[in-house]
Amino acid sequence: MAEDSIKQDVRRFYDDTGWQQVSEGVYQNAEYEDLRPVSREYIHKCHLRVKRFLNPNGRYLLDAGSGPIQYPEYLTYSQGYQYHVCLDISLVALQEACKRIGTHGLFVVGDITRLPFREDSFDAIVSLHTIHHLSQSDQPSAYRELRRVLGSNCGGVIVNGWEESPLMRFFQYPVGLMEKCFRSKAIHSQSPEDGKEHNPIKPQGTFVYKLNAKNLRVLLGEDFPVEIRVWRSVSVRFLRAMIHPILFGGLWLRILYRLEEIFPKFFGKKGQYPLIIIRK
Repeated sequence: MAEDSIKQDVRRFYDDTGWQQVSEGVYQNAEYEDLRPVSREYIHKCHLRVKRFLNPNGRYLLDAGSGPIQYPEYLTYSQGYQYHVCLDISLVALQEACKRIGTHGLFVVGDITRLPFREDSFDAIVSLHTIHHLSQSDQPSAYRELRRVLGSNCGGVIVNGWEESPLMRFFQYPVGLMEKCFRSKAIHSQSPEDGKEHNPIKPQGTFVYKLNAKNLRVLLGEDFPVEIRVWRSVSVRFLRAMIHPILFGGLWLRILYRLEEIFPKFFGKKGQYPLIIIRK
């Protein structure tokens, strides 16, 4: 699939499906996150890891592939900034973002591989779950463009998922077993008046091309310095299968978070979601 065709496919998906609200403040794209109360504290703290690598204040923070700024933690990244600059290929995303941040935001329809900004324009940059929607040949351009517009002595954070996580591969069998167990319990606890298991059809996703840590290093080249740390080490599938209140799920997630804090580079490379830091 050609690069321009991929981008148009991604734009249509988010305009028509991904950024459509299914309830107040909740978008269809939240299907790809675990929003249950048992996981809430862990998810919240993982989202806040981004702030550690950004300047605490400045004039412009670029949110490249901002979407609608769908989680409250995303709003905190620009608290010390004059403007939160939202760039997205989806007009619907920017319209929703405007509802959330109003005059604190500046909104640009644009392509992350060809940013319409001058060099050194931003005091901080975030790009969350965006670059994996680009083809392999386009991804290096996105990284280079983000670094080009980043100001001197400033930091940027990119979050994506790895193609394959050794940690999640290790847990593949117990995750499958737990999925069968809890699915069976759900079926047996169904309403007798209904008599059917509710399994709504999920909308089809869009183009995704993911890497691993080694392939990212090869793709970017040795002259493009990045630092890899952990954003979150476990997948949504792992959380939904393994973490439950009756099994002390909240406690296990607090332990996991502490381990991630102690070994951020290990979990960044071996876990599911790396936090990739660029500096200039």
